[in-house]
Amino acid sequence: MNSVGKPERFTQNRIIELFVGKLGYDYLGDWSDRTDNSNLEEDLLKKYLHKAKVRPDLASGAIQKLKVAIDNTSLGLYDRNQAVYQLLRYGIPVQTAAGVNNETVFLIDWKNPRNNEFGIAEEVTLLGNHERRPDLVLYINGIAVTVIELKNSRVSIGEGIRQNISNQRPEFNEWFFSTVQLILAGNDSQGLEYGTILTPEKFFLKWKEDEQDNSGFKLDKYLQKICSKERLLELIYDFVLFDGGIKKIPRVHQYFGVKAAQDHVRKREGGIIWHTQGSGKSIVMIFLAKWILENLPKARVAIITDRDELDRQIQTFFVSANIDMYRTSSGADLMNKIGTGQHRLFCSLVHKFGVRGVDDFDTYLKELEAQPAQVAGELFIFVDECHRSQNGKLHRAMKARLPGALFFGFTGTPLLKEDKKMTVEVFGSYIHTYKFNEAVEDGVVLDLVYEARDVDQRLGNQGKVDEWFDTKTRALNSWQKQELKKQWGTLQSVLSSKSRMGKVVCDIIHDFGVKPRLSSEKGNAILVASSIYEACRYFDLFQSTSLKGKCGIVTSYNPQSRDVTTEDTGANTETEKQSIYNTYKKLLEETKQRNTENYEQWVKKKFIKEPSQMKLLVVVDKLLTGFDAPPCTYLYIDKKMQDHGLFQAICRTNRLDGEDKDFGYIVDYKDLFKKVENAVAVYTAEIDGTTGGKPDLVIQDRLKKCREALDQALEVAALVCEPVSPPKGELEHIHYFCGNTENVGDLEETKPRREALYQSTARLTRAYAGIADELEAAGYDSDEMARIKGEVEEKVRLRETIRRASGEVLDLK
Repeated sequence: MNSVGKPERFTQNRIIELFVGKLGYDYLGDWSDRTDNSNLEEDLLKKYLHKAKVRPDLASGAIQKLKVAIDNTSLGLYDRNQAVYQLLRYGIPVQTAAGVNNETVFLIDWKNPRNNEFGIAEEVTLLGNHERRPDLVLYINGIAVTVIELKNSRVSIGEGIRQNISNQRPEFNEWFFSTVQLILAGNDSQGLEYGTILTPEKFFLKWKEDEQDNSGFKLDKYLQKICSKERLLELIYDFVLFDGGIKKIPRVHQYFGVKAAQDHVRKREGGIIWHTQGSGKSIVMIFLAKWILENLPKARVAIITDRDELDRQIQTFFVSANIDMYRTSSGADLMNKIGTGQHRLFCSLVHKFGVRGVDDFDTYLKELEAQPAQVAGELFIFVDECHRSQNGKLHRAMKARLPGALFFGFTGTPLLKEDKKMTVEVFGSYIHTYKFNEAVEDGVVLDLVYEARDVDQRLGNQGKVDEWFDTKTRALNSWQKQELKKQWGTLQSVLSSKSRMGKVVCDIIHDFGVKPRLSSEKGNAILVASSIYEACRYFDLFQSTSLKGKCGIVTSYNPQSRDVTTEDTGANTETEKQSIYNTYKKLLEETKQRNTENYEQWVKKKFIKEPSQMKLLVVVDKLLTGFDAPPCTYLYIDKKMQDHGLFQAICRTNRLDGEDKDFGYIVDYKDLFKKVENAVAVYTAEIDGTTGGKPDLVIQDRLKKCREALDQALEVAALVCEPVSPPKGELEHIHYFCGNTENVGDLEETKPRREALYQSTARLTRAYAGIADELEAAGYDSDEMARIKGEVEEKVRLRETIRRASGEVLDLK
């Protein structure tokens, strides 16, 4: 037989041999004809507990409690899985007689991996509403902990992932996954991807380790890495997080970041963890804090931030992960908690260490060092966004006051030259780094595309306005044109004011009419203004557009009557202070919020949870750091920014959020691109220890990137239809994508083809819509533009035909 393109069976045999021969698993058998397959093989668990010298009465009680948790159908999969995990990780309390103290039974020996019984079964038939058969299941002491789907090299890993996802549905075999911790899918051509229960396909991840090793299939390599007995137990024990309804396991950089930090803890050394914006820094904190508190009985962890919003966010994150954390209320409260053993985990603001009114800072530091604070236990200090240069004195004062504490700095922003000396002096050297370009390559965050806009040039006179409108509507369909015409009167009145801000507003409103993520109302945007006054003016202008009621403003201002008591000029006009005050007073009345703090929490929640109802936030400084809003797709900048502030701001748009979010878009009204490049160049030079060179991060030119995306989408859409038989008419397409539409088996078998068609068409229409009004500027000639428009329309027609032929369209009548 030809050695290329072997069936899935060959891969499966090889992987079983790997588990048995190299990883030391027991082969449990082919369970395809076994009728009582379960996620809890009682005989195997009893055998292990007997070997572990657990008394029979205790073993029986522990197994019974585990079965109750596994079979608790009153809970959904997430809650059931969490309940089972708690029993596996922390042990099962068993009372064998009334009045007798509980004894804890551990079903897995976490400290000694080799004491456990690791087994692998293949073709595990699961009987339920619909029979399914996972390729491989890994058992520890008879408890199913990992499910593996394998595909041959010509079939996408995505199909294996989707099989695993569908198997977890209630109508299939949800019950089986109540014990499962890891879900894997792989093939010989693409390698291996991993997730856990209820992980969406987009968030399955690839492991990366020893990349220079290219000796065999990546599938084998990474199964050996992840499923070695020691690593598998470690991942389950130390790296599983139940976070507010989402079960999480670590990305590769999070795992190795925590492992590197653990080594520093053992050596009593602090340091800096640099993980780029949006890559999950808070999860690293949680994993590391949990490990420290569980492994060092006297340890206490304080997490320090420099903003009240971040302080509150950190506490919320830990609490949602079922980890108790105390939030200090004042400087005195902070020092009291440090001096007593009352709480093992607490958070605080760095300002509560206080250095106000100090004239001679060096003398002040010597005084602190001479009289250090009283500390209970071993204190570990985690400092979030540790690079901030304005906090240099506070950090040094904190370290002088707590000389015995171990400091760990966390940052998502590059250390620039002026910050690095201070930061390294306080925290130590780098523990682990994960750069922006690495995160983009790994699919952890989205790439950013950049566009500079000169609204004065674009919208400077009536002739240009008409030309702009004609250009912008040229590629729109009739529905889009009609919608834009409804707003055109308002847009003209805004533009006629001749104010630059009015033109920016008009420009943004147009984007909301035609840009895919904004017009679909699945995404939203942030506008950065240069001052509170300008933010209020922008907000007021948007109230006379289609964004009225769907636009918010978040600044540090809180209206007080004293702000305007001396502002009346008697000239029947508002001063800046009066204008700001009046805007906020009206805003709070209309939204029925007591104060700006309540309003801010309300508007942020709507922005994150209901993007169609809160489409735009106007900000100045707030929300540009530590604000994670996956729907946020566009950032409009009308403020001079640089260095950390600029880098953090643009990363508000790079969070993953569904298949239709391809990039984070930066629209720059202030010509800041060089400042971005300069900041990143400095960071790259510093982190690599070199003196210069080309930065790793390049903010992509929007038109260039959008053209690449469109060309690629056209190619993929063509490849999806390439296998259709000649003459490639409507009938041939129906046969290829549906088979015999009267045969349920055919429809099920061809379902992956239809999904590929639907996905490629959706991707094509998004790519086209994002650049349709600028095809000429992107370098296409008239013939190419006509051809592309025709291909897009053809693929949309084909998608609708196939949907109707397969019965996958719901007739709402």
